[in-house]
Amino acid sequence: MAILTGGKVIEGVYRPYLNAGVPSAGTNGVQTLTIGGTPSGGTFKLSFDGSITAAITWSATNVTLLANINTALDAAPSVGVAGLVATAGTLTAGIGTITLTAGAALARLAINTVAAADNSLTGTAPTLAVAETTPGVTATNRGAPPGGLLIDVTNAKLYVNSGTALAPTYIVAGTQT
Repeated sequence: MAILTGGKVIEGVYRPYLNAGVPSAGTNGVQTLTIGGTPSGGTFKLSFDGSITAAITWSATNVTLLANINTALDAAPSVGVAGLVATAGTLTAGIGTITLTAGAALARLAINTVAAADNSLTGTAPTLAVAETTPGVTATNRGAPPGGLLIDVTNAKLYVNSGTALAPTYIVAGTQT
C-alpha cells in the first residue's frame, strides 16, 4: 500500500498535498540596487547565494548598463537566466535605482538579498547599495505539478494547481460541508 508523503506518487498511488489553511500563490522578491555618487567609469560585482558575478562594466547609457547587469546575473550559477531581472527604477545616465525582480527558477520564493561584492567604480565618490523592496514569499507546495491536488485540512477544501510547478496557482475544486 502507498504511503502519503506530500503529493508524491509512492508505489503507484498518488496522494494529495496537505496544508493547514488556504494555499499561498507566493510573491516574487524585489530588490533595489542604488548607484550613487557620480561614477564616470569602472566596474562592480554583485553576489547572491555564494555566487559572485563577473565584473559589470558601468555605463552612463541606461540600456547598456541594464544589459551588462542582466548578462552578469544570468551567468551567475545561483541566479541563472532571468532569475533576477534588472530594470530601470529612477536610473538617469547610469545613476539612480535599478529594480532587481526575481523570476524563472527564483520566482515565488523567499530569497536572500543581493550584495555589492566589489565596487571598482571611478569618479566622484561612487557608491553601490542593495536593499530589499518586496520580500519574496515561497508559494505553498512550490514544485507541485500542474493538476496537483492540495487539501486544506483547516477549511475542508480541495484545490488543484492550475499553474506551473514553479508558479503554482491553486483554484478551489471542491468543498466539504
